[in-house]
Amino acid sequence: MAKQKKGQTAPEILAAEIIQKKTGIAHLFAAGQYSSQGFRRLISEAAFRHELLALIVGLGLFAFVGATPLEYLGFVIMMLLMFCVEALNTAIEELVDRISPEISTVGRNAKDLGSFAVFCLIVANALLVGYVVGSRLIGYL
Repeated sequence: MAKQKKGQTAPEILAAEIIQKKTGIAHLFAAGQYSSQGFRRLISEAAFRHELLALIVGLGLFAFVGATPLEYLGFVIMMLLMFCVEALNTAIEELVDRISPEISTVGRNAKDLGSFAVFCLIVANALLVGYVVGSRLIGYL
């Protein structure tokens, strides 16, 4: 067992013995593995699956109205931002449920704030899609 350093608690020593920090190219592969695990976790969320469906429908709609490559790029970037915020919202919800399984005002507020962040990006995406589709169907906005 590792020697306890000044200021180090027993759980920190145990974690240091179990978790080996990867460096160099091994770190790159480990990061890819962690991202893959995060994606597999997120795909189990109904909200994320709905957002993936919105991406597919949006891309189809953009193709139908003849969107420009720049509009496609903007849409994909906005959707990726929404996926990021959805992942962070899910992480917040899991942490709140783990740390404070009982119903609390602070836990509810944390979850509500994460939900509001996702909502803001849904609105931003809807505005972008509405603008692109509207400008093609009406002629210009």
